[in-house]
Amino acid sequence: MIPCSLVIVAAGKGQRMGGIPKQLELIGNRPMWQWSVRKAESLHAKGIVGECILVVSPGEEEHFSKNCSRMPFRVVPGGEKRANSVLNGVSACSCDVVLVHDAARPFASEDLFVAIADATSATNGAIPVCHVTDALKRRDGNSVRPVDRDSLIAAQTPQGFGRALLAESLEAYGLHGNDEAEAWVAGGHPLSLIAGERNNFKITYPEDLVLARKITDVTECRTGIGFDVHPLQPGRRLILGGVHIPSPLGLYGHSDADVVAHAVSDAILGAAGEPDIGMLFPASDASYKDADSMDLLRRVVSIVRSKGWSIRWIDVVLSAQYPRLSPYLEEILTRLERTLSSTEHEKTVNLKVKSGEGIGPVGDGQCMECSAVATIERFSERNVSPFTT
Repeated sequence: MIPCSLVIVAAGKGQRMGGIPKQLELIGNRPMWQWSVRKAESLHAKGIVGECILVVSPGEEEHFSKNCSRMPFRVVPGGEKRANSVLNGVSACSCDVVLVHDAARPFASEDLFVAIADATSATNGAIPVCHVTDALKRRDGNSVRPVDRDSLIAAQTPQGFGRALLAESLEAYGLHGNDEAEAWVAGGHPLSLIAGERNNFKITYPEDLVLARKITDVTECRTGIGFDVHPLQPGRRLILGGVHIPSPLGLYGHSDADVVAHAVSDAILGAAGEPDIGMLFPASDASYKDADSMDLLRRVVSIVRSKGWSIRWIDVVLSAQYPRLSPYLEEILTRLERTLSSTEHEKTVNLKVKSGEGIGPVGDGQCMECSAVATIERFSERNVSPFTT
């Protein structure tokens, strides 16, 4: 197979989408137009695509040119109409065969590109098509009439043509065509029909973009468990969730011994697959002597967020016999929410306090225990298109 030129049309204003031009909208972790360029890079590595020409809105060439590609790659300005843009792209091509593809169709498979390229020559065009499955109607004023769909097909891109004849056909046909095949057929040139792909849909309306993002974004969800226990001793301040609670007994430890902050920290770190706080902030390090454990918790949150994780929910159970904690629960919750929530009004933490019921070390007032469960999630882009032919 002789390498062909690939023209990616990304010059539209996306007026039906609203907002920024749709080719700049993010799908997964990259702009829509980059999906087609990445496909072109893969096809270039396989010897199918010799060069890629990206057609963008006039004046935007420099922005796209900075995103250099690992293949012969050019950015050219588009025109007022689609035919102008395609003709500008085709004029920049050097291969005898040209594939024209819409940047708004990010999920066309490599197999489809190969099939179109294989069926195209300097004199024969090829386009992907799908049978129409919706019930079609023709509206005429207030009346509605059915339309026979048996002979109807929907055309997609990429579309393949001989470069010289395509340029000639576009110039002769004018600016009113919906795709390049119209001009090609009007010029009297043969056209092969190749089976298209249902997943190769065009992103035109906002709901199309929502669907594309659902396809490409994968939610990774994890759960972690944290536990901490500290003895109660006279002469120590009692700190729980960053709140100082008046008490003759406080929790003993190298830091401020805040069992709530420690258990929550370990639950979050466990969910993210990170070392526990004993490894990150060891008692052997004098700098953590009497450390503010809520400050350590903030550092833990920063660590997991830097890895792309969002904290969705923390459930905490604090077991304590003394002192009476109910007057301080709201303040403890507020401190935790401020540290853990990504937005001001997002509720992220649930806190329950249980009595030791006079049983065991907690019930005897020897210590306090705290358990926490953390749920975190992050979105990650699928490595490949989820669709195959």
